[in-house]
Amino acid sequence: EETGKNVGFSVVSNIRLASTKDRMDEYHQYAGVARTIGVDVKFLTPEQVKEIWPLCHTDDLVGAIQHPEDGYIQPADLTQALATGARNRGAEIYRNTTVLSMRQTKEGWVVETDKGSIECEHVISCSGNFARQTGEMVGLDIPVIPVEHQYIVTEPHPEIQKRKKEGLPEMGVLRDSDSRWYMREEAGGLILGPYEDGAPACYVDGPSKESEYELFQEDLDRLAPHIEGAIHRVPAFGEVGVKKVYNGAICYTPDGNPIVGPAWGLKNFWINEGHSFGITAAGGAGWQLAEWIVDGEPTIDMLGVEPRRYGDYCSKAYLKEKNEEAYRNVFIIHYPDEERGAARPLRTAPCYDRMKNLGAVFGQKFGWERPNFFATDGMKQEDDWSFRRSNWFKAVEKECKNVKENVGLLDMTAFAKCRIKGPGAEEFLDKLVANKLPKKVGRINLCHALNTKGGVHSEFTIMRESDNSFYLVSAGAFQRLDHDWILKWMPNDGSVQFENLTNSNGVLVVSGPKARELMQRVSKDDFSNENFKWLSSKMVDVGFAPVNAMRVNFVGELGWELHHPIEYQNHIFDKLMEAGQDLGIKPYGIRAMNSLRVEKSYKLVGTELSIEYSPYESGLDRFIHPNKGNFIGLEALNKWREKGFANKLVTLEVHNTSDADVLGNNPIYENGTVVGRATGGDFGFRLGKSIALGMVKPALATTGQKLKIDILGKMHDATILDESPYDSENKLLRA
Repeated sequence: EETGKNVGFSVVSNIRLASTKDRMDEYHQYAGVARTIGVDVKFLTPEQVKEIWPLCHTDDLVGAIQHPEDGYIQPADLTQALATGARNRGAEIYRNTTVLSMRQTKEGWVVETDKGSIECEHVISCSGNFARQTGEMVGLDIPVIPVEHQYIVTEPHPEIQKRKKEGLPEMGVLRDSDSRWYMREEAGGLILGPYEDGAPACYVDGPSKESEYELFQEDLDRLAPHIEGAIHRVPAFGEVGVKKVYNGAICYTPDGNPIVGPAWGLKNFWINEGHSFGITAAGGAGWQLAEWIVDGEPTIDMLGVEPRRYGDYCSKAYLKEKNEEAYRNVFIIHYPDEERGAARPLRTAPCYDRMKNLGAVFGQKFGWERPNFFATDGMKQEDDWSFRRSNWFKAVEKECKNVKENVGLLDMTAFAKCRIKGPGAEEFLDKLVANKLPKKVGRINLCHALNTKGGVHSEFTIMRESDNSFYLVSAGAFQRLDHDWILKWMPNDGSVQFENLTNSNGVLVVSGPKARELMQRVSKDDFSNENFKWLSSKMVDVGFAPVNAMRVNFVGELGWELHHPIEYQNHIFDKLMEAGQDLGIKPYGIRAMNSLRVEKSYKLVGTELSIEYSPYESGLDRFIHPNKGNFIGLEALNKWREKGFANKLVTLEVHNTSDADVLGNNPIYENGTVVGRATGGDFGFRLGKSIALGMVKPALATTGQKLKIDILGKMHDATILDESPYDSENKLLRA
């Protein structure tokens, strides 16, 4: 419309086939998410698939879903249209120009090319296969390495040519997820794009200058199972000759998602790399980057593509292994509890082997191995992924009940940890977070850093170590994100120093009604309630090891986080396990922690807390002090409050669940209309209820309100509960 150029967008729909019940579960979860953002998804029977795609063999299908408004686009045509639109608005495009180097100045950036230098305020790296070489110019190790991708173009098929002559619509893009390929019409024939095992990473050290339009030798042996699958599903594919096999490079990241957003450690350097689905995300990435650059923040929560979701553990060898894994996993069923095994274990706490010997089944966050649950009583020590309650459900039930009745031990070494100190530390942190800082040495406050638009960016547990020193703990998955946020806002006059303690400090958590008795057995220090109050910390000895014991936890029971120099971890672990035997001490994992936190309505960054929600919408009222003095986001937050809020976080009991609980992003309904979405959920074993957390319209956010919630395509009644339905008065925490 803007340029008058045809972008080659064919709205032919997109059909995803399902051969198993698990795949249909995935599609139901997917469709639920789509409904919360207004995207139309239709469920199809095998007979309906046959009507839309008459060349498709459908006898062995369970069903399918269709995006009626989807299709495919011609990247070259779209690129030319975007270039025309940019030039019309004053942009200059220099083709066949090589960037030689980049350097940062006080005013911005200088980009040196083989045709001269360009001065600018911002640089955006969107260099495809050259991403690592681009990053190297500015000292960044960008976690992108391409993988070879092959696709087959056939000769024309008479049946497809006949359809075209008769004026019948083009058949949609067909995705046989269980056979791991996509197919669509092309010039009277077909294109087949498989995602096979064994596709190698390429350009590991970057492409050569001569690599433009470079193709690799095809390897049809790798594609054999997928060709057979395609012939089974679409017999016509086997009835025509192969016109051409293409094998080229596609950029990949370890999780397969692109990298879109600000670089870490640099000002005004932006990354838009690793787009494994080519031009698919171009519109969204450009839109959000433009807002980020012009307005200072995006409007959409970008954590899924955030560049700082990776850390310096992403070595070249790691990327090669993980990116090949991401490629071959494109079409596998993406379970909510999926854990990928390549390049693991990598980062392990000292107690890793001890946990493993006790039955730990591990997941990973930010490269760290963390126990997800413990296989006991003859259970196989392996994971069991599902959209429904799976084999680990009973194991998690035992862990939760033991925390409620006795005492549990949780490894949280992966927490991000740092120290902020110096004469300007207090003033800086007071501006960084919306809560008041702890006044007394040893006191702890939960604090939130807002972005400049008033949304929640980060959550920190802050403990005052001394007049000019603070210890900060945040989510392990957001280590680089949170620490980069601190460093970018920190004054550069030397009045504040930052020290990353993540790798030097371990954390073990003891929680449950017998936690105090356990601590008194392993330490000569006084753990009585009078001496050691909730939200306080003390330096104590556990055995012979120095420990910073912090009386906080994320499960809603009496307990302490034991922060310690990491070299003492096994000594502390052994002392706790030995002293706690007759108290019923048992380790527990992250999945039990999630069940326990949901019963307390505790919130997580990225689900209940987001830049898309104000802290008031997320129920953080008691942690926000708009009258304490200026802090980042205050002005925007006040304007947002005047305008009124669109959401309110509530806790719900979900009724009549039998084999599945809320996973997050489930649509919430009132009278058949979507009025909100779940942010998370789980079965609460202490309450004996299926619990969900969710955002709903404020007018509906009252205790006792009846709503409905979709779990895997089945509607369930749900009732809003008071916040923190387990121990709402925090008597156990304060015991």
